[in-house]
Amino acid sequence: MRIIFMGTPDFAVPSLTALARANHEIVCVYTQPPRPGGRRGKQLTKTPVHVEAERLGIEVRHPASLKSAEAQAEFAALEAELAVVAAYGLILPQPILDAPTRGCINVHASILPRWRGAAPIQRAILAGDEGTGITLMQMEAGLDTGPMLATVRTQVEDKTAGELTDELAQLGARLLVGQLEDLDALRPITQEDEEATYAAKIDKAEARIDWGAEAATVLRQVRAFTPAPGAWFMLGEDRVKLHAAELAQGTGAPGEILDQTMTIACGTGAIRPLRLQKAGKPAMEVDEFLRGNAAEPGTQLS
Repeated sequence: MRIIFMGTPDFAVPSLTALARANHEIVCVYTQPPRPGGRRGKQLTKTPVHVEAERLGIEVRHPASLKSAEAQAEFAALEAELAVVAAYGLILPQPILDAPTRGCINVHASILPRWRGAAPIQRAILAGDEGTGITLMQMEAGLDTGPMLATVRTQVEDKTAGELTDELAQLGARLLVGQLEDLDALRPITQEDEEATYAAKIDKAEARIDWGAEAATVLRQVRAFTPAPGAWFMLGEDRVKLHAAELAQGTGAPGEILDQTMTIACGTGAIRPLRLQKAGKPAMEVDEFLRGNAAEPGTQLS
């Protein structure tokens, strides 16, 4: 099939690779423009999809917007049968949606209509959802509102956002390629709008740990923001990211260090850090962290 692929982060790479391996004709890849990165932000960094497309020898385009008549004409001139979208990062105007003869399909990282929007994986973890998955969706003008074509499910368990993203990326790639073998056989299912929830983009301020919350809620916050932006707290004047933790026994004022292993009291229950990272330093296990940092029992974290 003659396909335009539109995606940006690591999540989208397996879908692009799988389409190429399945011998679809990928006529062009659209992705976000290179952004400042690297040392001191001086070097422009290509997106993971951009890098993979170049490895595969596919033309790459990275317009800042698809709203102009020129950009839409260039897209239509590719004469694609289908556009496949996976975490692209730009809203597709109606002329873009209408250009491929068979429309646009989105590889979305939730079981719709739950968690429409930008951050479905993190929101599922934060909410304590037992399961999530991938939905293949026929795209329309609304935000993740189009009819569903196929789904695959998995358990959230104690996975971090990074681990769950990697798993869903692979599940999505397999589901996509499998369903495209007989696109005509798919029977679209209309979403129930009244059941929809919205996965708002993650604000970095949300990553500051709320020690007044239940211990289980704090652990979900840690998992949802690992690896990025990283759940964090203040130890004196130092900002510390918490990469991994476990439930522990203990009571005290929320944010109080309770013992020599750095058990920390929450609003209800307690947690014990397993892996931490001070700003500008490498991440380390809690025992190593405690050897070089003052975190005595009775210390109040914020």
